[in-house]
Amino acid sequence: MRIDIITIFPDYFGPVGEDGQVGGSGPLGVSLIGKAAARGDISFRVHDLRAWTADVHHTVDDTPFGGGPGMVMKPDVWGAALDAVLGSTGLGSTRLGTTGPDTTGLDTTGPDTTGPDNTGLDTTGPDTTRLADPGLGEGDTLARLVVPTPSGVPFTQEMAAAYAAAGHLVFACGRYEGIDSRVVADARARMAVDEVSIGDYVLAGGEAAVAVIVEAVCRLLPGVLGNEQSHADDSFGGTGGAMSGLLEGPVYTRPRTWRGLAVPDVLLSGNHAAIARWQRDEALRRTAATRPDLIRRLAAGQDELDKRDRQVLADVGFPVDAENMAH
Repeated sequence: MRIDIITIFPDYFGPVGEDGQVGGSGPLGVSLIGKAAARGDISFRVHDLRAWTADVHHTVDDTPFGGGPGMVMKPDVWGAALDAVLGSTGLGSTRLGTTGPDTTGLDTTGPDTTGPDNTGLDTTGPDTTRLADPGLGEGDTLARLVVPTPSGVPFTQEMAAAYAAAGHLVFACGRYEGIDSRVVADARARMAVDEVSIGDYVLAGGEAAVAVIVEAVCRLLPGVLGNEQSHADDSFGGTGGAMSGLLEGPVYTRPRTWRGLAVPDVLLSGNHAAIARWQRDEALRRTAATRPDLIRRLAAGQDELDKRDRQVLADVGFPVDAENMAH
């Protein structure tokens, strides 16, 4: 998979050594994702947006039409950056995981003098765009643009799986009041574009959101996790399995007793059927307590909850209408 990230803060994603490899710090260079990049399974390129500016101050933003506080990122700069990245010119890029120095020569250590970065991203209205073409086939090399924004659609495990099947993701990190809306409109004429939110809160910029999305996506790629079944029962992620649609329940390891707290006896019994039932019961209890909306979604599915499931939920004060159940 190839991942391109366009940002005014390329150093956010970690330093690049003389050999071109990701350093020991930064979200792209550590843990299993960093190892996958070192193997060549993932190709990261981080691009400095200011490389596509045309003035001496490398200005990337301007005052908004219609008035209001804050600054808006300029469409001409973003348009040039996307044209170059999609055209694989590599202009102003620091390629992570390959050889070659950063050739931009731009100083990004100082603050942007064109406007204060204290207003967050634009949250003035909801974005109604939905995940375009989520059924991309494995190895699909068409580029897909992902723009983190509080006004985007919620990022989900389902979307992470769809992205993991794509061959090329391009992330646009907004700042200030966001990116001029014409940038997304223009990009949609050429490629799939998603405006995505990682939660109901506002960040100073899109970089942290990109780090979250990249980790959620890359851990699903073949060979990244040591055990290919490790994510089968993840919260939110099961597809048809015992934990499908539920949060993952509690987990334990040695020692059997720690600070007076013992591991539940059933997990030591060797009875796999009993263990599986206990794990589902605990997942139901946790999901009902913290994400009742997921239980309602399961209940609406007609056949997702059996008699035992309904009893567990009733015992924790979350009765499910039996008439919505198939059995």
